[in-house]
Amino acid sequence: MRFEISKVLDAIEGRVCTDPALARAVVDLAEVIRYQDLDAGRPASLLRLGMVIDALARQLEEDSVPVYAVVHRALLSDADLTSNERMVVRRWADDGLVEVLDQPNDRILEVADLLGLPVLSRARFDGLRGRFPWVVEQPGRVVAPVPGQGGPTFVAHVGSGTTPVAGEPSPVGTKLLSRLWRCPEQGCALFGSGGGGGAFADLSPRTERSPAAQSPPTLRTGAPTCPRHGARLGDAGARPRTEVLAVRIGGLVRRRFVLTSDESVLVGRAPDQAGGIMLGQWLNDEARRWISRSHVRFELRAGTVVVTDVSTNGSGIRPGGSMNEAERIPLAPKQSRVLDPGDMIELYPGVQIGRPGELPAGAPYTPTSVMAEAPTMAIRLPHP
Repeated sequence: MRFEISKVLDAIEGRVCTDPALARAVVDLAEVIRYQDLDAGRPASLLRLGMVIDALARQLEEDSVPVYAVVHRALLSDADLTSNERMVVRRWADDGLVEVLDQPNDRILEVADLLGLPVLSRARFDGLRGRFPWVVEQPGRVVAPVPGQGGPTFVAHVGSGTTPVAGEPSPVGTKLLSRLWRCPEQGCALFGSGGGGGAFADLSPRTERSPAAQSPPTLRTGAPTCPRHGARLGDAGARPRTEVLAVRIGGLVRRRFVLTSDESVLVGRAPDQAGGIMLGQWLNDEARRWISRSHVRFELRAGTVVVTDVSTNGSGIRPGGSMNEAERIPLAPKQSRVLDPGDMIELYPGVQIGRPGELPAGAPYTPTSVMAEAPTMAIRLPHP
């Protein structure tokens, strides 16, 4: 059972991030782990984060949905968690996958405001509604995870509905995210020069975090500040330009990825490139035979997305997202083309890549649960 729980925690780890381009909602981890009514289990359990993430994926009808988790430092030594869970949270903190704060206060709402994200919380935020009016003015912007049939669901704090609603990033957030920031504290996982540097640096393999994935600073007396160390941040220059793309397979968006002006991204059955996007786990046998290990390469040039076919069998462009075969533009191996707004590149029938807002889901949702390996007793539902 301990091995199964470790596998679940590893799966959950793949769904937490502080990347502004990929996070889909904000959560207070110290709150979520104590939703005891979700599983009728022990007072605190990190597995409940996985249950809430699964619920978010179901509501958004999209796989691989990450959340932005804010963590009170006291959680790192919380005796209600197992020693393994505490170690996992510390590793997440050292890797910059979560924000660890001495006093989280209103940080969860600040992040949501800066990035335009919904908040998953049962808290009412009564004392903060003046500073963040969207809490009451935008129905669905704050939703409470509650027990439901077949797993957690959401209830909007304002208005009706069960689906978290995103807002627009604040003008301040847009300005902050146009720059890179550096913390004077050595080894800062959020605003250092690379992939963390905490106590667990020798226990897990690390890769350098992309500068484009840097989280938003907190603002104290109007100055960009490191939320973890409370130190004023230095301006390290312009942030690389980014573009978010998504992979749709069989009518369902399976994952998103970030393209930056600094580095190209390979997509295929199983690319060798670090950071390449692997599709093999979602492909049927025919698609696996057709799609090359590295099939297409994406680059961001002067704000324009350029796709190059590097496969054996070629690809096709769906201009404006049209599924009319007469309008499909073949893309032969070694050919490149600008991906205009609305365009999709099709690696194989039913396997398309484009901008997320231009890839509506068109298939019944069959979630890839992060809780698939969880022991049954750890996620049993309470009796009605």
